[in-house]
Amino acid sequence: MNQPLIEVRDLTHAYPDGTEALRGVFLHIRAGESVAVVGANGAGKSTLLLHLNGSLIPQHGTVRIGDFQVAKTALPNIRRTVGMVFQDPDDQLFMPTVAEDVAFGPLNLKLPPEEVERRVVSALDQVGAGHLRDRPPYKLSGGEKRLAAIATVLAMAPAILVMDEPSSSLDPCARRTLIELLAGFRHTKIIATHDLDLVLDLCPRTIVLREGRVMAAGPTGDIFADDRLLTASRLEPPLRLQACPACGRSGKSGWLPEKEECI
Repeated sequence: MNQPLIEVRDLTHAYPDGTEALRGVFLHIRAGESVAVVGANGAGKSTLLLHLNGSLIPQHGTVRIGDFQVAKTALPNIRRTVGMVFQDPDDQLFMPTVAEDVAFGPLNLKLPPEEVERRVVSALDQVGAGHLRDRPPYKLSGGEKRLAAIATVLAMAPAILVMDEPSSSLDPCARRTLIELLAGFRHTKIIATHDLDLVLDLCPRTIVLREGRVMAAGPTGDIFADDRLLTASRLEPPLRLQACPACGRSGKSGWLPEKEECI
């Protein structure tokens, strides 16, 4: 799969109430990268992501996905290239069964029935949710809904996965399952999240947003080691990089204390 790159230049967006969500954002993501977008509530993360699949059209500036500039005329190509997984799976699951939800996108591409079924089976197998195909979405757990929502996107065979808070509301086991799943995907991935430990596991590069502007972009380890940057951006280091509350030893060097060492 020839994955395109993403280029955002001077992107600005204001909502009808006058709220400036993005204020001249520049960023560049190469094919095959896994990049985190982090920042406090209101920093502009979700607004940025909505521009990447054309849910929002640039008011000022440009967004390019490979050879296509995000505009109304290019939306079919953009949405075949970029798959968006929303924060709330219920925004993506609305059919009577999981299989029908996963089939919805391919059917709208006018694919033949046998190809639609192949994609449904493949997408559900990729997320380990084949056993859920005949279940109604409202009877799924939070983790199962998340897997089903990801499968609806995979069925469209996108080159790029854009994910908004993928680990929110998941229990620890479902969160770990999700991380292991995403780590195995070869797509270009852009993940907006408050879960900075997930970022350590999945994203070698991180972009920090604050009040609609890019404050920093670089290797994740360097970003999370910059206490001044994190404080200014209303962020805290990932839990496993913070000092142990029992013994005070820091995890920033990668050392994590065993429980008995801290008693």
